[in-house]
Amino acid sequence: MDGQSGSLEASESSDQEFTQGRTVISDTAVAKVVGVAARGVPGVHALGSGASRSIGAIRDVVGATDLTQGIRVEVGESQVAVDIILMAEYGYPLQTLANTVRAAVYEAVEGLVGRNVIEVNIEITDVFIPTPDGDKPQRPRLTERLGAGKPATASNDQEEQP
Repeated sequence: MDGQSGSLEASESSDQEFTQGRTVISDTAVAKVVGVAARGVPGVHALGSGASRSIGAIRDVVGATDLTQGIRVEVGESQVAVDIILMAEYGYPLQTLANTVRAAVYEAVEGLVGRNVIEVNIEITDVFIPTPDGDKPQRPRLTERLGAGKPATASNDQEEQP
């Protein structure tokens, strides 16, 4: 190495200062970046198919979150391929929504992961339609379906004495 090439390398960006060694970025790490990018697009109601969304609802109740739900990635040395399954919100043009999600994923993966995205395949499996009052449709609680009327509590378990 002569003095000229040494000074040339030193003047390049900091990304190239420490190029010795290997960096491995896991599928899970990339899938989380994709999940955050996709969820951030207005019109994306949820990620995943019906079954995975049901499991996700249980996770939400216990305070856990799966940022990779509905996301599948294949990570190579320099490229990434992405598959996304999502539920759209009613009122958003589906093709436009898919294109916006695709653009957000390209930007996030190329910017944060540093890999080229070769494809982003999007499957829209459902459309969320809110109830007229704007709330999510609710299913009756288990106790209501069983005829109990309200959940049992310590005060409900004791009968009033005359």
